[in-house]
Amino acid sequence: MPASTATTRASPKPPALMATQTAPQTRSSAHGLAEQGLAPAGALHWNLVTPELVQAAVRRDEGTLADMGPFVAVTAPHTGRSPKDKFFVREAGSEANIDWGAVNLPLEEAYFDVLLADVREYLNTQPELFVQDLYCGAHPAHRLSVRYVTPNAWHAHFVRNMFIRPELHELAQFAPNFSVLHAPDFQAVPEKHGTRSSTFIIVNIARRMILIGGTRYAGELKKSMFTIMNYLMPTQNVLPMHCSANIGTADDCALFFGLPGTGKTTLSADPARALIGDDEHGWAGDGVFNFEGGCYAKAINLSAEQEPDIFATTQMFGTVLENVVLDEQRKVKFEDQSITENTRASYPLHYIKNHVPSGRGGHPRHVIFLTADAFGVLPPISRLSPEQAMYYFLSGYTAKVAGTETGVNEPQATFSACFGAVFMVWHPTRYAEMLGVLLQQHDAKVWLVNTGWSGGAYGTGTRMKLSYTRAMIRAALAGTLDAAPTTTDAIFGLSVPNAVPDVPSAVLDARSTWSDGAAYDTQATKLAGMFRENFAKFGSQVSASIANAGPKG
Repeated sequence: MPASTATTRASPKPPALMATQTAPQTRSSAHGLAEQGLAPAGALHWNLVTPELVQAAVRRDEGTLADMGPFVAVTAPHTGRSPKDKFFVREAGSEANIDWGAVNLPLEEAYFDVLLADVREYLNTQPELFVQDLYCGAHPAHRLSVRYVTPNAWHAHFVRNMFIRPELHELAQFAPNFSVLHAPDFQAVPEKHGTRSSTFIIVNIARRMILIGGTRYAGELKKSMFTIMNYLMPTQNVLPMHCSANIGTADDCALFFGLPGTGKTTLSADPARALIGDDEHGWAGDGVFNFEGGCYAKAINLSAEQEPDIFATTQMFGTVLENVVLDEQRKVKFEDQSITENTRASYPLHYIKNHVPSGRGGHPRHVIFLTADAFGVLPPISRLSPEQAMYYFLSGYTAKVAGTETGVNEPQATFSACFGAVFMVWHPTRYAEMLGVLLQQHDAKVWLVNTGWSGGAYGTGTRMKLSYTRAMIRAALAGTLDAAPTTTDAIFGLSVPNAVPDVPSAVLDARSTWSDGAAYDTQATKLAGMFRENFAKFGSQVSASIANAGPKG
């Protein structure tokens, strides 16, 4: 490392760039990096804004620019989260609260101390470090002040997109109450650090710190903070939720729960309603608030015709595109999944024209549970009783389609409690109990919407038309279906509206869309059994009325 770099702490790059990196010193915090235990020898960049971060990322050859200006990064070999490499440090203050198991794995404090020392040494010796001071939570009473430290400009750009950016005057006195040390190219040694592999996401609640390394996938930087909010918010009587949220002109807030691939981001980005956020929210005593300041949308097969608002963000400077493929003119080939099917676009919330700048809304009037049923047997929309709402929330059902994974030849049921089990820290029933109380207090209607297959399972039937799903959701949110006549599904016991404006009546009866009714009955009975088998794990932890609210077939 050149001596001038260590002494002046400025990049030895072209003079024009040096000038842009001198001014941001006013954006540094008076608290420095001592609390993070860091004393970097290289250049230190505090709270660079988007153009500066893009400029630095290109200079450092971290990626490339696509047509219209988005920054493109490739994170292979990790192109998705590594849930089996996430650990919680076992310590006295939180040990009794964590739902230990396959999702929340323990790591002993001694291992954490060794890994922390090694990560600090790694970061201290990097030629450059990028610091971003950000808020997690749009509600001032419930937000975290988070400091991200990373050696990569594009990762700093990503978190700046995804979280809430303080005002300039707040930065000088920014005092983080949580820190994320990011070492994407540092490889852990399992025998030394107690990890499963060279990849690690380590959460230490007592030290209010997260260590991330061995992976360049940016989603870890986002979802690790969601995990923290899932632990902290219930202690403040706030329900953390893996959901999107929007609001209508009548100040009618709606929530959309759903696992990846169910349409959570797509359906909440409705031009007729203002977007509060697309993924992570809290429900507090005075309403809903976004945890984030940006969106992280799936980009595979994205089109201007189907999803105009989201597509438009991919044509903007400031958006980060992950693992997409470019053609000879640097235009994105949205259909290309040669790197991964999990291509992503990260952009600030204000890139969606019709958004809520405050990131806050009132109490929801309607809650939508989204599922992509690849078995093709669930109704396209149904109204849930309070007991059914708890049953389907704890079930968190969707299905993988055949062919998306090696050896998957038929639909595979996925049950993820609270529609986000991999991010939940307390036992799922704690979140369900909180949701049940809030639904009752605010008389919110709950709907189960199947965005999956109709007329047969995947491979035989067809995916539900987006236009039909939008029409059903709009009717539900408008209150049109609140008292509409319904028919009770014989196997699942769900109340299915007999008619929905702009939706053919034949579509609403899932069984009638199949050419072979007996084949439908067999498939539906099979899925009903999967629901019951999954729900049995809750045992006596849920009431009999909730346990009996599931499928009967």
